[in-house]
Amino acid sequence: MNALEPGDATVAPVDLPVEELPGQDGVLGPVHRALSIGIVSVVLLIAFEATAVGTAMPVAARELDGIPLYAFAFSSYFTTSLFAMVLSGQWADRNGPLAPLTTGISAFAAGLLLSGTAGTMALFILGRAVQGLGGGLVIVALYVTISRAYPERLRPAIMASFAASWVIPSVVGPLASGTVTEHLGWRWVFLGIPVLVVLPLALALPAIRRMASGPADSSGPAPGFDRRRIRLALGISLGAALLQYAAQDLRPLSVLPAVGGIVFLVPAVLGLLPPGTWRAVRGLPAVILLRGVAAGSFIAAESFVPLMLVTQRGLSPTMAGLSLAVGGLTWALGSYIQSRPRLEPHRVRLMTGGMVLVAAAIATAPTVLIQSVPVWIVGVAWGVGCLGMGLVLASTSVLLLKLSAPEEAGLNSAALQISDGLSNVLMLAVGGAAFAALGGGSVGGHAVSTATGSHPAAFAAVFLPMAAVALVGVWVATRVRPVRT
Repeated sequence: MNALEPGDATVAPVDLPVEELPGQDGVLGPVHRALSIGIVSVVLLIAFEATAVGTAMPVAARELDGIPLYAFAFSSYFTTSLFAMVLSGQWADRNGPLAPLTTGISAFAAGLLLSGTAGTMALFILGRAVQGLGGGLVIVALYVTISRAYPERLRPAIMASFAASWVIPSVVGPLASGTVTEHLGWRWVFLGIPVLVVLPLALALPAIRRMASGPADSSGPAPGFDRRRIRLALGISLGAALLQYAAQDLRPLSVLPAVGGIVFLVPAVLGLLPPGTWRAVRGLPAVILLRGVAAGSFIAAESFVPLMLVTQRGLSPTMAGLSLAVGGLTWALGSYIQSRPRLEPHRVRLMTGGMVLVAAAIATAPTVLIQSVPVWIVGVAWGVGCLGMGLVLASTSVLLLKLSAPEEAGLNSAALQISDGLSNVLMLAVGGAAFAALGGGSVGGHAVSTATGSHPAAFAAVFLPMAAVALVGVWVATRVRPVRT
Protein backbone atom coordinates (compact mmCIF):
# COMPACT_ATOMS: atom_id res chain seq x y z
CA MET A 1 0.00 0.00 0.00
CA ASN A 2 1.31 3.42 -0.90
CA ALA A 3 1.41 5.69 2.14
CA LEU A 4 2.18 9.22 3.20
CA GLU A 5 4.02 10.47 6.22
CA PRO A 6 1.80 12.71 8.39
CA GLY A 7 1.82 16.20 6.96
CA ASP A 8 3.46 15.20 3.66
CA ALA A 9 1.59 16.95 0.88
CA THR A 10 3.89 16.19 -2.02
CA VAL A 11 3.48 12.47 -2.63
CA ALA A 12 0.37 11.04 -4.23
CA PRO A 13 -0.92 7.55 -3.53
CA VAL A 14 -1.15 5.14 -6.39
CA ASP A 15 -4.76 4.74 -7.49
CA LEU A 16 -5.26 1.00 -7.40
CA PRO A 17 -8.07 -0.54 -9.44
CA VAL A 18 -11.19 -0.92 -7.37
CA GLU A 19 -13.37 -3.00 -9.67
CA GLU A 20 -13.83 -6.46 -8.21
CA LEU A 21 -12.87 -9.20 -10.66
CA PRO A 22 -14.97 -12.33 -11.09
CA GLY A 23 -14.03 -14.97 -8.57
CA GLN A 24 -12.36 -12.55 -6.18
CA ASP A 25 -13.38 -12.67 -2.57
CA GLY A 26 -15.80 -10.07 -1.19
CA VAL A 27 -16.40 -9.03 2.40
CA LEU A 28 -18.78 -12.00 2.81
CA GLY A 29 -16.78 -14.40 0.65
CA PRO A 30 -15.11 -17.48 2.11
CA VAL A 31 -11.89 -15.68 3.03
CA HIS A 32 -13.40 -12.75 4.94
CA ARG A 33 -16.85 -13.99 5.98
CA ALA A 34 -16.13 -14.87 9.61
CA LEU A 35 -14.02 -11.76 10.15
CA SER A 36 -16.61 -9.46 8.56
CA ILE A 37 -19.49 -10.85 10.59
CA GLY A 38 -17.40 -10.74 13.75
CA ILE A 39 -16.20 -7.16 13.53
CA VAL A 40 -19.59 -5.89 12.35
CA SER A 41 -21.04 -7.64 15.41
CA VAL A 42 -18.61 -5.66 17.56
CA VAL A 43 -19.85 -2.42 16.01
CA LEU A 44 -23.44 -3.59 16.48
CA LEU A 45 -22.72 -4.14 20.17
CA ILE A 46 -21.28 -0.64 20.58
CA ALA A 47 -24.20 0.86 18.64
CA PHE A 48 -26.79 -0.91 20.73
CA GLU A 49 -25.07 0.20 23.93
CA ALA A 50 -24.96 3.81 22.77
CA THR A 51 -28.66 3.92 21.88
CA ALA A 52 -30.01 1.79 24.72
CA VAL A 53 -27.98 3.04 27.67
CA GLY A 54 -28.83 6.68 26.95
CA THR A 55 -32.51 5.86 27.44
CA ALA A 56 -31.95 4.22 30.83
CA MET A 57 -29.47 6.80 32.10
CA PRO A 58 -31.93 9.36 33.54
CA VAL A 59 -33.73 6.67 35.56
CA ALA A 60 -30.41 5.35 36.86
CA ALA A 61 -29.22 8.80 37.92
CA ARG A 62 -32.49 9.53 39.72
CA GLU A 63 -32.49 6.22 41.61
CA LEU A 64 -28.85 6.69 42.65
CA ASP A 65 -29.51 10.29 43.79
CA GLY A 66 -27.00 11.41 41.18
CA ILE A 67 -28.82 14.01 39.10
CA PRO A 68 -26.21 16.72 39.91
CA LEU A 69 -23.51 14.36 38.58
CA TYR A 70 -25.54 13.23 35.56
CA ALA A 71 -23.34 14.87 32.93
CA PHE A 72 -20.27 13.08 34.25
CA ALA A 73 -21.86 9.75 33.35
CA PHE A 74 -21.33 10.82 29.73
CA SER A 75 -18.13 12.84 30.01
CA SER A 76 -16.31 10.08 31.92
CA TYR A 77 -16.86 7.78 28.93
CA PHE A 78 -15.58 10.32 26.42
CA THR A 79 -12.51 11.37 28.38
CA THR A 80 -11.21 7.86 29.07
CA SER A 81 -11.90 6.79 25.48
CA LEU A 82 -9.64 9.59 24.21
CA PHE A 83 -6.75 8.18 26.22
CA ALA A 84 -7.53 4.61 25.18
CA MET A 85 -7.49 5.53 21.49
CA VAL A 86 -3.85 6.60 21.68
CA LEU A 87 -2.90 3.54 23.71
CA SER A 88 -4.70 1.24 21.30
CA GLY A 89 -2.99 2.76 18.26
CA GLN A 90 0.48 2.13 19.68
CA TRP A 91 -0.46 -1.29 21.02
CA ALA A 92 -1.92 -2.44 17.70
CA ASP A 93 1.05 -1.17 15.68
CA ARG A 94 3.42 -2.90 18.08
CA ASN A 95 1.72 -6.29 18.55
CA GLY A 96 -1.25 -6.36 16.20
CA PRO A 97 -4.94 -5.56 16.89
CA LEU A 98 -5.87 -8.81 18.64
CA ALA A 99 -4.72 -7.89 22.16
CA PRO A 100 -6.22 -4.36 22.31
CA LEU A 101 -9.47 -5.61 20.77
CA THR A 102 -9.81 -8.45 23.26
CA THR A 103 -8.92 -6.20 26.17
CA GLY A 104 -11.26 -3.50 24.91
CA ILE A 105 -14.29 -5.78 24.58
CA SER A 106 -13.60 -7.23 28.02
CA ALA A 107 -13.28 -3.75 29.58
CA PHE A 108 -16.44 -2.62 27.79
CA ALA A 109 -18.39 -5.53 29.29
CA ALA A 110 -16.81 -5.04 32.73
CA GLY A 111 -17.81 -1.38 32.71
CA LEU A 112 -21.40 -2.29 31.91
CA LEU A 113 -21.47 -4.80 34.76
CA LEU A 114 -19.96 -2.25 37.17
CA SER A 115 -22.52 0.40 36.24
CA GLY A 116 -25.37 -2.12 36.35
CA THR A 117 -24.52 -3.22 39.89
CA ALA A 118 -23.51 0.22 41.23
CA GLY A 119 -25.01 1.29 44.53
CA THR A 120 -23.82 4.89 44.28
CA MET A 121 -23.50 7.42 41.48
CA ALA A 122 -19.72 7.46 41.95
CA LEU A 123 -19.47 3.74 41.15
CA PHE A 124 -21.85 4.21 38.25
CA ILE A 125 -19.60 6.92 36.77
CA LEU A 126 -16.55 4.70 37.35
CA GLY A 127 -18.25 1.97 35.34
CA ARG A 128 -18.87 4.41 32.50
CA ALA A 129 -15.19 5.38 32.59
CA VAL A 130 -14.20 1.72 32.26
CA GLN A 131 -16.60 1.43 29.32
CA GLY A 132 -14.87 4.39 27.70
CA LEU A 133 -11.50 2.69 28.02
CA GLY A 134 -12.91 -0.38 26.34
CA GLY A 135 -14.63 1.56 23.58
CA GLY A 136 -11.48 3.54 22.76
CA LEU A 137 -9.36 0.39 22.56
CA VAL A 138 -11.89 -1.37 20.34
CA ILE A 139 -12.55 1.28 17.70
CA VAL A 140 -8.88 1.87 16.83
CA ALA A 141 -8.11 -1.86 16.87
CA LEU A 142 -10.93 -2.39 14.36
CA TYR A 143 -9.38 0.13 11.97
CA VAL A 144 -6.00 -1.61 12.20
CA THR A 145 -7.72 -4.94 11.56
CA ILE A 146 -9.31 -3.56 8.40
CA SER A 147 -6.02 -2.10 7.18
CA ARG A 148 -4.28 -5.48 7.54
CA ALA A 149 -6.97 -8.01 6.65
CA TYR A 150 -8.85 -6.34 3.77
CA PRO A 151 -7.43 -5.30 0.40
CA GLU A 152 -8.02 -1.68 -0.56
CA ARG A 153 -10.88 -2.52 -2.93
CA LEU A 154 -12.93 -4.06 -0.07
CA ARG A 155 -12.48 -1.32 2.53
CA PRO A 156 -15.30 0.97 1.33
CA ALA A 157 -17.71 -1.96 1.57
CA ILE A 158 -16.73 -2.95 5.11
CA MET A 159 -16.96 0.69 6.21
CA ALA A 160 -20.45 0.82 4.72
CA SER A 161 -21.30 -2.28 6.75
CA PHE A 162 -20.23 -0.44 9.90
CA ALA A 163 -22.71 2.34 9.16
CA ALA A 164 -25.48 -0.14 8.32
CA SER A 165 -24.97 -1.88 11.65
CA TRP A 166 -26.20 1.29 13.41
CA VAL A 167 -29.60 1.26 11.68
CA ILE A 168 -31.35 -1.43 13.73
CA PRO A 169 -29.95 -0.29 17.12
CA SER A 170 -30.97 3.32 16.40
CA VAL A 171 -34.58 2.19 15.99
CA VAL A 172 -34.81 -0.79 18.33
CA GLY A 173 -32.37 0.28 21.05
CA PRO A 174 -34.37 3.10 22.68
CA LEU A 175 -37.64 1.15 22.48
CA ALA A 176 -36.13 -2.02 23.92
CA SER A 177 -34.28 -0.10 26.61
CA GLY A 178 -37.41 1.82 27.57
CA THR A 179 -39.44 -1.38 27.85
CA VAL A 180 -36.80 -3.15 29.95
CA THR A 181 -36.34 -0.10 32.17
CA GLU A 182 -40.07 0.19 32.75
CA HIS A 183 -40.82 -3.48 33.45
CA LEU A 184 -37.56 -4.93 34.81
CA GLY A 185 -35.54 -1.91 35.93
CA TRP A 186 -32.68 0.14 34.48
CA ARG A 187 -30.00 -2.22 35.82
CA TRP A 188 -31.00 -4.95 33.38
CA VAL A 189 -30.22 -2.67 30.44
CA PHE A 190 -26.58 -2.57 31.60
CA LEU A 191 -26.43 -6.18 32.80
CA GLY A 192 -28.03 -7.62 29.67
CA ILE A 193 -25.76 -6.08 27.04
CA PRO A 194 -22.57 -7.99 28.08
CA VAL A 195 -24.27 -11.19 26.89
CA LEU A 196 -23.89 -9.82 23.36
CA VAL A 197 -20.09 -9.95 23.76
CA VAL A 198 -20.02 -13.72 23.19
CA LEU A 199 -20.82 -13.62 19.45
CA PRO A 200 -18.17 -11.03 18.47
CA LEU A 201 -15.52 -12.86 20.48
CA ALA A 202 -16.38 -16.22 18.99
CA LEU A 203 -16.35 -14.99 15.39
CA ALA A 204 -13.85 -12.16 15.22
CA LEU A 205 -10.94 -13.23 17.40
CA PRO A 206 -9.96 -16.46 15.60
CA ALA A 207 -10.16 -14.68 12.25
CA ILE A 208 -8.08 -11.74 13.49
CA ARG A 209 -5.48 -14.12 14.91
CA ARG A 210 -5.26 -15.78 11.51
CA MET A 211 -5.33 -12.70 9.26
CA ALA A 212 -4.07 -9.67 11.19
CA SER A 213 -2.03 -10.67 14.23
CA GLY A 214 1.52 -9.70 15.06
CA PRO A 215 3.48 -6.53 14.26
CA ALA A 216 3.12 -4.96 10.82
CA ASP A 217 6.81 -5.57 10.12
CA SER A 218 7.56 -9.06 11.40
CA SER A 219 11.15 -8.95 10.14
CA GLY A 220 12.30 -6.28 12.60
CA PRO A 221 11.99 -5.74 16.34
CA ALA A 222 8.60 -4.58 17.64
CA PRO A 223 8.54 -0.83 18.28
CA GLY A 224 8.32 0.27 21.89
CA PHE A 225 5.58 2.38 23.40
CA ASP A 226 6.03 6.12 22.96
CA ARG A 227 5.80 7.40 26.52
CA ARG A 228 5.55 11.00 25.35
CA ARG A 229 2.39 10.21 23.38
CA ILE A 230 0.95 8.38 26.38
CA ARG A 231 1.52 11.50 28.51
CA LEU A 232 -0.10 13.64 25.81
CA ALA A 233 -3.06 11.26 25.76
CA LEU A 234 -3.50 11.75 29.51
CA GLY A 235 -3.31 15.51 28.91
CA ILE A 236 -5.99 15.47 26.23
CA SER A 237 -8.32 13.44 28.45
CA LEU A 238 -7.83 15.71 31.45
CA GLY A 239 -8.18 18.84 29.33
CA ALA A 240 -11.41 17.61 27.76
CA ALA A 241 -12.83 16.78 31.20
CA LEU A 242 -12.01 20.24 32.55
CA LEU A 243 -13.61 21.98 29.57
CA GLN A 244 -16.76 19.90 29.91
CA TYR A 245 -16.96 20.75 33.59
CA ALA A 246 -16.55 24.45 32.87
CA ALA A 247 -19.22 24.41 30.16
CA GLN A 248 -21.74 22.92 32.58
CA ASP A 249 -21.26 25.63 35.18
CA LEU A 250 -21.26 29.21 33.88
CA ARG A 251 -20.25 30.88 37.15
CA PRO A 252 -17.21 33.20 37.00
CA LEU A 253 -15.06 30.62 38.77
CA SER A 254 -15.65 28.26 35.83
CA VAL A 255 -13.05 30.25 33.94
CA LEU A 256 -10.34 28.50 35.99
CA PRO A 257 -11.10 24.92 34.87
CA ALA A 258 -11.68 26.22 31.33
CA VAL A 259 -8.21 27.77 31.23
CA GLY A 260 -6.74 24.65 32.77
CA GLY A 261 -8.43 22.53 30.12
CA ILE A 262 -6.97 24.66 27.33
CA VAL A 263 -3.50 24.47 28.88
CA PHE A 264 -3.67 20.68 28.82
CA LEU A 265 -5.41 20.35 25.47
CA VAL A 266 -3.41 22.58 23.15
CA PRO A 267 0.01 20.88 23.44
CA ALA A 268 -1.63 17.45 23.57
CA VAL A 269 -3.63 18.00 20.39
CA LEU A 270 -0.64 19.46 18.55
CA GLY A 271 1.44 16.47 19.59
CA LEU A 272 -1.09 13.74 18.80
CA LEU A 273 -2.49 14.89 15.46
CA PRO A 274 -0.39 14.96 12.26
CA PRO A 275 1.48 18.22 11.58
CA GLY A 276 -0.63 20.59 9.52
CA THR A 277 -3.98 19.24 10.68
CA TRP A 278 -5.30 22.61 11.84
CA ARG A 279 -4.14 24.21 8.56
CA ALA A 280 -5.86 21.50 6.53
CA VAL A 281 -2.63 20.55 4.76
CA ARG A 282 -3.53 18.44 1.75
CA GLY A 283 -3.75 14.71 2.27
CA LEU A 284 -3.86 12.95 5.62
CA PRO A 285 -4.02 16.12 7.81
CA ALA A 286 -7.06 17.39 5.88
CA VAL A 287 -8.74 13.97 6.16
CA ILE A 288 -8.33 13.96 9.94
CA LEU A 289 -9.50 17.57 10.29
CA LEU A 290 -12.55 16.89 8.12
CA ARG A 291 -13.55 14.01 10.36
CA GLY A 292 -13.61 16.30 13.39
CA VAL A 293 -15.37 19.17 11.61
CA ALA A 294 -18.11 16.92 10.25
CA ALA A 295 -18.70 14.87 13.39
CA GLY A 296 -18.48 17.76 15.86
CA SER A 297 -20.81 20.14 14.04
CA PHE A 298 -23.44 17.52 13.24
CA ILE A 299 -23.53 15.69 16.58
CA ALA A 300 -23.59 18.94 18.58
CA ALA A 301 -26.54 20.18 16.52
CA GLU A 302 -28.34 16.83 16.69
CA SER A 303 -28.17 16.83 20.49
CA PHE A 304 -30.48 19.85 20.56
CA VAL A 305 -33.04 18.74 17.96
CA PRO A 306 -35.31 16.68 20.26
CA LEU A 307 -35.23 19.38 22.95
CA MET A 308 -36.17 22.04 20.39
CA LEU A 309 -39.12 20.01 19.17
CA VAL A 310 -40.34 19.32 22.72
CA THR A 311 -40.00 22.83 24.15
CA GLN A 312 -40.81 24.94 21.09
CA ARG A 313 -43.33 22.83 19.14
CA GLY A 314 -44.90 20.73 21.90
CA LEU A 315 -43.96 17.26 20.66
CA SER A 316 -43.70 14.37 23.09
CA PRO A 317 -40.18 13.10 23.76
CA THR A 318 -41.01 9.90 21.88
CA MET A 319 -42.22 11.75 18.78
CA ALA A 320 -39.26 14.11 18.92
CA GLY A 321 -36.89 11.15 18.99
CA LEU A 322 -38.71 9.38 16.15
CA SER A 323 -38.33 12.50 14.01
CA LEU A 324 -34.65 11.57 13.70
CA ALA A 325 -35.20 7.85 13.09
CA VAL A 326 -35.01 8.14 9.29
CA GLY A 327 -31.46 9.41 9.72
CA GLY A 328 -30.15 5.93 10.48
CA LEU A 329 -31.38 4.68 7.12
CA THR A 330 -30.05 7.59 5.08
CA TRP A 331 -26.70 7.48 6.90
CA ALA A 332 -26.35 3.83 5.88
CA LEU A 333 -27.43 4.78 2.34
CA GLY A 334 -24.68 7.40 2.15
CA SER A 335 -22.10 4.88 3.32
CA TYR A 336 -23.36 2.39 0.73
CA ILE A 337 -23.12 4.95 -2.07
CA GLN A 338 -19.48 5.78 -1.28
CA SER A 339 -18.63 2.09 -1.31
CA ARG A 340 -19.56 1.63 -4.99
CA PRO A 341 -16.39 0.90 -6.99
CA ARG A 342 -17.48 3.05 -9.93
CA LEU A 343 -17.69 6.11 -7.68
CA GLU A 344 -14.13 5.79 -6.33
CA PRO A 345 -12.71 8.36 -8.81
CA HIS A 346 -15.35 10.83 -7.57
CA ARG A 347 -14.73 10.38 -3.83
CA VAL A 348 -13.66 13.98 -3.24
CA ARG A 349 -16.80 15.28 -4.94
CA LEU A 350 -18.91 12.93 -2.84
CA MET A 351 -17.28 14.22 0.34
CA THR A 352 -17.66 17.86 -0.70
CA GLY A 353 -21.29 17.33 -1.61
CA GLY A 354 -21.84 15.46 1.64
CA MET A 355 -20.60 18.42 3.68
CA VAL A 356 -22.94 20.71 1.71
CA LEU A 357 -25.83 18.44 2.72
CA VAL A 358 -24.70 18.48 6.37
CA ALA A 359 -24.47 22.29 6.46
CA ALA A 360 -27.87 22.65 4.77
CA ALA A 361 -29.51 20.26 7.25
CA ILE A 362 -28.12 22.04 10.31
CA ALA A 363 -29.16 25.44 8.93
CA THR A 364 -32.66 24.20 8.05
CA ALA A 365 -33.50 22.57 11.39
CA PRO A 366 -34.05 25.80 13.40
CA THR A 367 -36.61 27.05 10.86
CA VAL A 368 -39.19 25.13 12.94
CA LEU A 369 -38.76 27.86 15.56
CA ILE A 370 -41.12 29.74 13.21
CA GLN A 371 -44.55 28.38 14.09
CA SER A 372 -45.80 28.40 10.50
CA VAL A 373 -43.07 25.98 9.40
CA PRO A 374 -44.29 22.35 9.59
CA VAL A 375 -42.48 20.11 12.06
CA TRP A 376 -41.84 17.40 9.47
CA ILE A 377 -39.26 19.72 7.89
CA VAL A 378 -36.84 18.66 10.64
CA GLY A 379 -37.22 14.98 9.81
CA VAL A 380 -36.58 15.62 6.12
CA ALA A 381 -33.64 17.92 6.82
CA TRP A 382 -32.03 15.46 9.21
CA GLY A 383 -32.45 12.63 6.76
CA VAL A 384 -30.59 14.71 4.18
CA GLY A 385 -27.89 15.59 6.70
CA CYS A 386 -27.38 11.96 7.69
CA LEU A 387 -27.03 11.05 4.01
CA GLY A 388 -24.19 13.58 3.84
CA MET A 389 -22.61 12.20 7.01
CA GLY A 390 -22.68 8.69 5.57
CA LEU A 391 -20.84 9.93 2.49
CA VAL A 392 -18.24 11.87 4.48
CA LEU A 393 -17.40 9.76 7.52
CA ALA A 394 -17.06 6.45 5.71
CA SER A 395 -14.92 8.17 3.08
CA THR A 396 -12.58 9.66 5.69
CA SER A 397 -12.03 6.17 7.09
CA VAL A 398 -11.30 4.76 3.63
CA LEU A 399 -8.86 7.56 2.76
CA LEU A 400 -7.10 7.35 6.11
CA LEU A 401 -6.22 3.70 5.56
CA LYS A 402 -5.23 4.40 1.96
CA LEU A 403 -2.80 7.12 3.06
CA SER A 404 -1.31 5.15 5.97
CA ALA A 405 1.62 2.78 5.85
CA PRO A 406 0.83 -0.60 7.50
CA GLU A 407 3.05 0.18 10.49
CA GLU A 408 1.28 3.54 10.99
CA ALA A 409 -2.32 2.35 10.69
CA GLY A 410 -2.83 2.34 14.46
CA LEU A 411 -1.18 5.72 14.99
CA ASN A 412 -3.21 7.41 12.26
CA SER A 413 -6.46 5.64 13.15
CA ALA A 414 -6.05 6.90 16.71
CA ALA A 415 -5.58 10.44 15.36
CA LEU A 416 -8.78 10.13 13.31
CA GLN A 417 -10.78 8.95 16.32
CA ILE A 418 -9.27 11.63 18.55
CA SER A 419 -10.33 14.28 16.04
CA ASP A 420 -13.83 12.81 16.03
CA GLY A 421 -14.21 12.41 19.79
CA LEU A 422 -12.51 15.64 20.83
CA SER A 423 -14.51 17.66 18.33
CA ASN A 424 -17.72 16.21 19.76
CA VAL A 425 -16.66 17.24 23.25
CA LEU A 426 -15.60 20.76 22.24
CA MET A 427 -18.60 21.49 20.03
CA LEU A 428 -21.02 20.24 22.67
CA ALA A 429 -19.25 22.36 25.28
CA VAL A 430 -19.37 25.49 23.12
CA GLY A 431 -22.94 24.88 22.00
CA GLY A 432 -24.09 24.10 25.53
CA ALA A 433 -22.46 27.24 26.93
CA ALA A 434 -24.09 29.42 24.24
CA PHE A 435 -27.43 27.73 24.81
CA ALA A 436 -27.30 28.29 28.57
CA ALA A 437 -26.06 31.88 28.24
CA LEU A 438 -29.09 32.83 26.11
CA GLY A 439 -31.65 31.36 28.48
CA GLY A 440 -31.84 27.80 27.25
CA GLY A 441 -30.99 26.03 30.50
CA SER A 442 -28.00 24.04 31.74
CA VAL A 443 -26.67 21.46 29.32
CA GLY A 444 -24.59 18.44 30.24
CA GLY A 445 -23.66 15.68 27.86
CA HIS A 446 -26.84 14.42 26.19
CA ALA A 447 -29.24 15.85 28.72
CA VAL A 448 -30.69 19.24 29.40
CA SER A 449 -31.82 19.92 32.91
CA THR A 450 -34.24 22.69 31.96
CA ALA A 451 -36.75 21.05 29.66
CA THR A 452 -39.20 23.95 29.47
CA GLY A 453 -38.99 27.67 29.02
CA SER A 454 -36.04 27.65 26.65
CA HIS A 455 -35.75 30.81 24.56
CA PRO A 456 -35.81 30.33 20.77
CA ALA A 457 -32.67 32.45 20.42
CA ALA A 458 -30.81 29.89 22.53
CA PHE A 459 -31.42 27.25 19.87
CA ALA A 460 -30.39 29.59 17.06
CA ALA A 461 -27.13 30.22 18.95
CA VAL A 462 -26.37 26.50 18.62
CA PHE A 463 -27.52 25.63 15.10
CA LEU A 464 -26.25 28.60 13.11
CA PRO A 465 -22.62 28.45 14.33
CA MET A 466 -22.60 24.68 13.77
CA ALA A 467 -23.86 25.23 10.22
CA ALA A 468 -20.97 27.67 9.70
CA VAL A 469 -18.51 25.04 10.97
CA ALA A 470 -19.98 22.53 8.53
CA LEU A 471 -19.47 25.03 5.69
CA VAL A 472 -15.79 25.19 6.63
CA GLY A 473 -15.86 21.44 6.18
CA VAL A 474 -16.92 21.92 2.55
CA TRP A 475 -13.58 23.66 1.92
CA VAL A 476 -11.61 21.10 3.93
CA ALA A 477 -13.15 18.29 1.85
CA THR A 478 -11.57 19.74 -1.29
CA ARG A 479 -8.11 19.23 0.26
CA VAL A 480 -8.21 15.54 1.16
CA ARG A 481 -6.36 14.48 -2.02
CA PRO A 482 -2.59 14.87 -1.73
CA VAL A 483 -0.84 17.01 -4.34
CA ARG A 484 0.30 14.87 -7.25
CA THR A 485 3.84 15.17 -8.57
